[in-house]
Amino acid sequence: MGDLTLQEAADQLGVHYMTAYRYVRLGLLPAVKAAGVWRVSPTDLAEFRAGGPMSPQVDGGSRRRAPWAERLEARLLAGDARGAWGVIEAALAAGSELDQIYLDVLAPAMTSIGDRWERGELDVSMEHRASGIAMRLVGRLGPRFVRRGRTRGAVVLGAPAGERHGLPIALLADLLRQHGWEVSDLGADVPHESLVHAVRSTPDVVAVGLSVTSDQCLASAAEALAALRAADVGVTLVVGGRAIGSQEAGRALGADLVALDARSFAEVLDRVRSEPDELPTEAAGN
Repeated sequence: MGDLTLQEAADQLGVHYMTAYRYVRLGLLPAVKAAGVWRVSPTDLAEFRAGGPMSPQVDGGSRRRAPWAERLEARLLAGDARGAWGVIEAALAAGSELDQIYLDVLAPAMTSIGDRWERGELDVSMEHRASGIAMRLVGRLGPRFVRRGRTRGAVVLGAPAGERHGLPIALLADLLRQHGWEVSDLGADVPHESLVHAVRSTPDVVAVGLSVTSDQCLASAAEALAALRAADVGVTLVVGGRAIGSQEAGRALGADLVALDARSFAEVLDRVRSEPDELPTEAAGN
């Protein structure tokens, strides 16, 4: 049996076409648009019917967690910005917190897309299009992370020269703002001298965070950390990202501290603020 049109799928589900369309936009029902027509595979329709339209549920008792990351990934790969936002809204309505949207939905979706591109399963244009939509999602969600009141200090974030991935930095920046930090997000591919300038020109800087996603940029990260140390900026140097596989690897690059993920970066900053004198020495292994 061939793929069904969305109208045929709606008829089999016993719902209006627009209801089926909403399922697609929310990422609940997988569908592919070809020649202007949405098509649904019989297998996907059967799985949807088996679970029912309300099957995506968050944790609770014996209920399984809804696969929001997979649903978002499908919308991103389809180039469906409206549907991608619909998945985010549905996850929020189901009880997901903002940090969970970033760390458990958006980040895993983009990581999977990146992995599939590296394996040759996707053209780079699809990865770039998905990244563009993801950045627009961050732009819409970002203001919700801002916390009122006095800040805990400033953090400068960036990626070393040659590192092209800015999304991890944007996610981390918002998460740190939620924790009360003032964040200067320099984005990707920042020259070493510009990192030094940013630290010197930003008041009340507590730490610098470097994000390294690509193995090819490890040497550049080491150079950036060396430049910051040579400039005697007097702040804690933290490195993290997908290319940093361990605490030892990060410290070998010249960092004071290593954050293997965004959640641990916030914890690292808490420790820096509470133990400003001990941590760099401890991190250096002395």
